[in-house]
This record gives sequence, structure tokens and C-alpha cells, in this order.
Amino acid sequence: MFLRVSVPRATAIGVPAVALATAVGFATVAHAAAPQLTAAFAQTSVWSTGYGAQYTIRNNGDAPSTGWRVEFDLPAGSTVSNSWSSVRTASGQHYTFVNAGYNGAIAPGAAETFGFNVAGLGTPLNCTIDGHACPGGGTPSPTTASPSPSRSTSPSPSTSPSPSRSPSTTPSTPGGPIVDVSSAAQLQSALAAARPGQTIRLAAGTYHGSFVTTAAGTASQPITLTGPAGAVLVNDGPSGDAPSCPAPTAGWDSGYGLWLYNAPYWNLTGFTVAESKKGIVADNSQHLTVDGVYIHDVEEEALHFRRSSADGIVRNSRIERTGLVQPGYGEGVYIGSAGSNWGCHGNTGGVDKSDRVQVVGNHLGPNIAAEAIDVKEGTTGGLISGNTFDGQGVSGQNSADSWVDVKGMDYRIEDNTGSFRSPGTFANGYETHNPSTTPSFDNGCGNVWRNNRSDLGGVGQYAINVTSQSKCSARPNVVYASNTVTNATKGLTNIPVTP
Repeated sequence: MFLRVSVPRATAIGVPAVALATAVGFATVAHAAAPQLTAAFAQTSVWSTGYGAQYTIRNNGDAPSTGWRVEFDLPAGSTVSNSWSSVRTASGQHYTFVNAGYNGAIAPGAAETFGFNVAGLGTPLNCTIDGHACPGGGTPSPTTASPSPSRSTSPSPSTSPSPSRSPSTTPSTPGGPIVDVSSAAQLQSALAAARPGQTIRLAAGTYHGSFVTTAAGTASQPITLTGPAGAVLVNDGPSGDAPSCPAPTAGWDSGYGLWLYNAPYWNLTGFTVAESKKGIVADNSQHLTVDGVYIHDVEEEALHFRRSSADGIVRNSRIERTGLVQPGYGEGVYIGSAGSNWGCHGNTGGVDKSDRVQVVGNHLGPNIAAEAIDVKEGTTGGLISGNTFDGQGVSGQNSADSWVDVKGMDYRIEDNTGSFRSPGTFANGYETHNPSTTPSFDNGCGNVWRNNRSDLGGVGQYAINVTSQSKCSARPNVVYASNTVTNATKGLTNIPVTP
């Protein structure tokens, strides 16, 4: 007969419980912390000859990354036409994207994106991130697997396509209630009654009228207005007595093609705005997304982020033929307001703080009569990346003689391609100015240019003309050597270049 002796689980014979716990503790910390990156592909808009897309790179590991490298192939007949927020190289149909200087470090649980436009309809194959397979890099979808060779190039910047060739002919529709409209009256009613999470879906056709909304979406349930490029919004106004400062007023038609007033969290996708006083105007409407929209033939500016409409983005869109009545006010994308207009359009301490607006992957021009992008004083922290600027037709009126005029602060201007050909009045590709304001800001300071390609057509002086270094001594503008210029009468820039 043997006597069984039970030993408590907390100890081993001859080993104190504390020592055992310590040994076990060491055993559980066996692997070194490391990043674990994934890359997911998504099309952001589609048109008849190509599409815009992005990869979202997420760190599922337990240590920050120091950089990333995404590679994929495109089928024959499809090519990457431009890209942003990355450094791109290509060998035949094989493309490699590595992080830009500012988005390689991804904290655990965080994500970064880079984007690109494709001429042709083939989607990525054989995608890898840092040598490992990534989602979205398998086989093309059946609708895009075999693009014809005639779709292998994007439209020439010097052409003026009809709305049928503009982004986006097949917009996607998010989840949530859908309201289908096919007449101007139905659209006006839907805009007035819009609720968070709702999608207003336009049928093809021309909608004549005044289209205004004061409905607010939310971060988790934005409101979407979507339609094909053949859905065209036209405002035949203005009419009636205007108030002293623009606000929706009974008996007054602003003439704006689409007006969002106190209407944050809207997504606008796919449709066209034309033949209006202004194209799309956002007043106090934060987190507005404009994706794959075509704006053309407007009397003044095409798209205005105004009255502190911060954190907006316009991408994959096309703008041309602006300023048909007032050329000096015919900007393509207008961010903020001149200090002289803050009395009407300032609502943050009297300042129009339309901050952190992103203008990404758009085709701007030809025949934009003022600047393709005008960045006004008092705004800060925006991104201008991956755009194509066609300066033909810039008027020179009201000092409009460049692709981009930056009076704001801390903007990143990178990976853009600009060109100029006559007719037009053209001084420089990019300019800064330093207007004085009350309250005081470092207007026109702290901006950075990287990887921009400029063809000044034998007319422009500098690709990047910085008006004043002395006014920005505490917050200098920086022009990196990665920028290039051809056909300039003076050169790349008038300030020292940073390697």
C-alpha cells in the first residue's frame, strides 16, 4: 500500500512558489516586439478609361514600423498614371511603392494610405508588402480583367472631354437607406430631408434648379449624394435679393450648383456640376468628401471650402472651364477665404479655418481662369498631392498667373505634375504670398514641396517662387531637390534648395 502525497500546484518540490512564478514569467516573454503590416486595395472611383485607387497599410503588430514597400503587377494595357503619398518606381508592368518620408512609421493599430490613378481598367495582381502577400492583390474582377489596348492611356491634358469621359460612371453605393431621384423637385426634397446614413442616388439626366442642404451627417453615418457622370446639376440663377452674407434665404437663389450649409459629413461621388455661378460650395461643412466629380463651365470658382469647412478632401475629380464671367475669380479649388472676407466667412475667432483640406489625384485644367488651387491666408495643414495641372487658359486677372498660390501655412505639396502651353498668362508654377491679417498668422510660411514635376512652357520663370524668406524666418518654406523643372526662363526656385 502506497501513500499518495498531493503537492500544491503553486509549488514544485524543492522550488519556492515565487521562484517558479518568476521562471514562468520569463518564459512568456519569448518573442521580440515587431511590426506586422498588411496592405488592402480599394478602388475609390471608376470612370470609362481608368480608375483611382488606394492601399491602406495597417500595422497589426506590437511595435511601430520604420518603413514599408508594396509591389504589384498590372495587366497589359493598364498603367499607373500618377500617385501620391509614396515613392513610385516601375519596371514594365511591375510597380513598386515605398513610403514617403512622413508615412513610413506606423504605430501598432494605426494605418497609413497611399493612392494612385490607373489609365486602363486592369486591377493589381501579385501584391506583396515587404515580401509577404497582401489582400487585394489576387486576380482582377471579371469586369476589369481584359481592358482593350485603346484604354491604355489617359486623356491628353490639352483636350476638353465631354461629361461622358469624366469620373465616375459607376459610383459605388454605401450601405444604408437609399433614396432614388430622377427630377429636380425630387432632388430638392431629398436634400432637405436627408438623414445620417442615407444615400441619395441620382439617375442620369440634367437637373435644373437651386440645390441646397442644411442636413448634417455624422462620422459613423455620413450622408451620400451619388450618381453617374451623366447626372448633371445646373443652377440657372442667381436671382432675388441677396443677404449681406451668403446664407440660404427665402426668395434668393445663390446660383451655386450645389450648396452645403452647416452640413458636415457628406460624400459626393460620381456626378457632374456645370453651367452655374459657382460649382460646389461648402460653408461650415466639415469632413466633406468629393470623389470622382466633374465640374465644368462655371462663371466663378468650381469648388470652395469656406467658413471653416475643415478636414475635407477632393480626389479623383476633374475641373475645367471656370471663370467664364469673372476670370479673376475662376479658381478650380478654393480653400478658405481672403482676410477681407472673414467678416462673413470666418466663424472660428473671426477666421475662416478651412484647415487640413486635401486635394489629391485630380486633373485640374485646362481653361481654369484663375489658379487651379488657391490656398487662402489663415488656413493650415493641408495636402496637395498627385494632381495634374494644365495651366492653359489661366487669365492673369486678379494676380491669377500660377497653378497654385499658397497663402496658408504648413501645406505639403508633393508628387504633382504641372504644364503650361499658350494661350494664357503664366508667371510661375507655384507661388507663395504673405498677406497681413488680424489676428496675425505666419501666412505663406512653413510649406514644403517634394517630387513635383513642372514644365513651364518656356514662359514661366520659376517652378516654385517663394515671395519672401524674411517673413518666414521662424517657419521657413522648404523646396527639396526632388522637384524638377523644364522650360523655365529662370529655374527651379528662387530660394536655396534642400537636398
